Amino acid sequence: MARRGKKYRDAAAKVERRPYALEEALGLVKGGAFAKFDETVEVSMRLGVNPRHADQMVRGTVVLPHGTGKSVKVLTVCEGEAQKQAEEAGSDFVLTAEDAVAKIQGGWLEFDAVVATPDMMRHLSKVGRVLGPRGLMPNPKSGTVTQDVGTAVGDIKSGRVEFRVDKTAIIHAPVGKISFSLDKLAENTRSLVDAIQKAKPATAKGKYVHTIFLCSTMGPGVQVDPVSVDVK
Repeated sequence: MARRGKKYRDAAAKVERRPYALEEALGLVKGGAFAKFDETVEVSMRLGVNPRHADQMVRGTVVLPHGTGKSVKVLTVCEGEAQKQAEEAGSDFVLTAEDAVAKIQGGWLEFDAVVATPDMMRHLSKVGRVLGPRGLMPNPKSGTVTQDVGTAVGDIKSGRVEFRVDKTAIIHAPVGKISFSLDKLAENTRSLVDAIQKAKPATAKGKYVHTIFLCSTMGPGVQVDPVSVDVK
């Protein structure tokens, strides 16, 4: 393991190995941030599910009340009236499937999210090997394959976060920037945790939320008391 720098060690020394109430944990995260850029604050939740079983996969989306603080470039793939809806909603790029596929096959990837109408998906499958590994392939479960492209684009632009449990049964998701106020970070965190609780699979037995940690991009993790974020 690489040796941690002095600033990291100094920040970690201020964090005890115990759960903190949410606002106190966020205060430690904000106080421990030392990078020269506006670090992202991320939540990590370990769940009592087995991701190897399809019926225990946890995934979903939530629109954070105060956004993520990140500017997201959206590509919308559609035709006809839907193009106007996408443009009015603020989509950065609006293309037909033919044009989108040609540009992507040519190496163009200057976007952070892709929204598409259902009829465009058979065409986008041609670039699935490019978009899929990058988490950019539109998916009905994440709300990015839809006839209502205007709403989908608007949600993404206003701070929609997609979450998905990884193979170690942990969900990692952003809840804002270090520059956000404590109140805004707390509201965003509670919204995310609530959405993850609502996404609990019916087949999941026993304790669902095991641990919750908060950290900034460069800072140490701080454990959160589940009771302080209304974990049931």
